[in-house]
Amino acid sequence: MSVTIDIAGLPAERILFTPSPLAELCMALHALSQPAHHPGLASWTAATSAALDPCLADRLLEADFMWRSSFSDVFMPFAGTPGGPGRPAATLAEELDLLDRLDDEQFVTAALEHCWLALYDEGGRPSPLRDPAARAKALETAAARGPRQLDFSVRLLDDPVAVRVWMRRLLEDCDEAFFADTWKRVEPGQTADARHKTEVLRRKGLPAALKEVSSALSVDERLTTITADKMVHGSTTATDPRTGPGLVLIPTNFGWPHLLVLHAPGWRPVVHYPLGSPQLASAPGSVELLQRRMEALAHPMRMSLCRSLARAPYTTSELATVHRISAPEVSRHLAVLKKAGLMHTRRQGRYVHHQLDLSVVARLGSDLIEGLLR
Repeated sequence: MSVTIDIAGLPAERILFTPSPLAELCMALHALSQPAHHPGLASWTAATSAALDPCLADRLLEADFMWRSSFSDVFMPFAGTPGGPGRPAATLAEELDLLDRLDDEQFVTAALEHCWLALYDEGGRPSPLRDPAARAKALETAAARGPRQLDFSVRLLDDPVAVRVWMRRLLEDCDEAFFADTWKRVEPGQTADARHKTEVLRRKGLPAALKEVSSALSVDERLTTITADKMVHGSTTATDPRTGPGLVLIPTNFGWPHLLVLHAPGWRPVVHYPLGSPQLASAPGSVELLQRRMEALAHPMRMSLCRSLARAPYTTSELATVHRISAPEVSRHLAVLKKAGLMHTRRQGRYVHHQLDLSVVARLGSDLIEGLLR
């Protein structure tokens, strides 16, 4: 499985390495919502969470599906803005201005991206503002996340203009509360990394530059296709006339082990790559237990389910929709994973949420957990 980017005929000067404050804010919010994904950031997430104003923390919960289980494209508006610059802006305020330039349909569809991840690569996603079935699907998925998420989704669909104002204020408040200081600390290193990789691209070529970005990235001998080794299928082009030719690669200090590839139809492709790879602590386990866990993970469908479960809690019906299998089949696979001690469940109202136990999976090796979360 992989995501491919068509770069046939793309001049090297249209391949851009640059930081993005808005994209980094997304990753920082993800780290706060899923600290188990980022053990190397434990000190930062603990200190930042403890210092958050309770009102701001409460507001973040309303829209957390935009960064908790998936990474919404709204955090890279430069890639989807018609006639836009095609690259991130220098400041968060300028990037929020770019976000304001997305039309309501683009914004809402991207914001509710988690509702139709299975349709991401099918040439476009239905607009919940115009399609009653898409609206019903979005609200059904939001309801499974919780009452706050459902309320937010209803407000977004009924009055996108007001919610967009609310969203911008939320991100500005995050900047004031913690992100401005954080960005001031990490931006120089990201700028230096982008400058270095730009120089590698100029002097040694694209294969060498991609090798420095991630071992999961490669390019064919004819330099026509970049392949990202991920546990999803997808494709995009860096020469779409709607967005203009170009490929953007953005570093992140908060992203490891996630390697993100924006490949939405009509959006410029973006690779969001992590800086550094902190090692996960390992712990010994019995041979019998290890064998049971490896056998549980050997099935390709269970590996695909684990990719979802590693990111956030899911219900059985959500997993069935995303992976296009029946709910009973999902239940059988979940039973195997649970018997191996690889996941846990919790009830929220009438919904039962399942999630991978990353602390257990980490004992199987950092390569496995990095592959699942890539």
